[in-house]
Amino acid sequence: MEPHRWLPLEANPDVSAAGGITRYLLFQFLKQLGIHPNWQFVDVYGMEPELLSMVPRPVCAVLLLFPITEKYETFRTEEEERIKAKGQDVKSSVYFMKQTINNACGTIGLIHAIANNREKMNFETNSSLKKFLEDSLSMTPEERAKYLETYEAIRVTHESSAHEGQTEAPSIDEKVDLHFIALVNVGGHLYELDGRKPFPINHGETSDDSFLEDAIEVCKKFMERDPEELRFNAIALSAA
Repeated sequence: MEPHRWLPLEANPDVSAAGGITRYLLFQFLKQLGIHPNWQFVDVYGMEPELLSMVPRPVCAVLLLFPITEKYETFRTEEEERIKAKGQDVKSSVYFMKQTINNACGTIGLIHAIANNREKMNFETNSSLKKFLEDSLSMTPEERAKYLETYEAIRVTHESSAHEGQTEAPSIDEKVDLHFIALVNVGGHLYELDGRKPFPINHGETSDDSFLEDAIEVCKKFMERDPEELRFNAIALSAA
């Protein structure tokens, strides 16, 4: 069976994009999914302390855009084998879903960011994202992925955002080598949520006060693994 495939979102790291979604598109995306703008997406312009100090606090999630390269894929395989062998602690309250839809990593990253901060969000009564989260809360990561495949309201919003990008929307069959993940704080631990991986990655302890700096340290590790690559971008979900 052919995998489900959505139209790729804007994937241009030169236009303040994360996972291909500009801040404007993220704002529109959340609005269309029924979330009041008490949180905003803010570009992280650099990883030095003075630039991080420009990001409004608190920050409840960081979205990272990065290139899928041969070096990264080698690391990903080694990381999975290491964690399977040694184990890790993952709180049951972490909302995680697999990615079974090609080109949906931006939307899944957004769902991960909102789902793990849902008590902080102000949803409209008829919010399609609120309903998706409520319906899928008791599902497994695989069941959530299957549910998204058939959830028309989110697919329509995704494709509407893809057409609103600042560059011409790519073909639905175009191979996109940029990927999008979410970093969140759940119960005082920093988790990396990537639907291409079999489970969340626990990056250790964090706090509301230190979360942005801790998340950026994780982002730096991605960059250090591919020092010749420039296609990295971070965007924070901050209090408006």
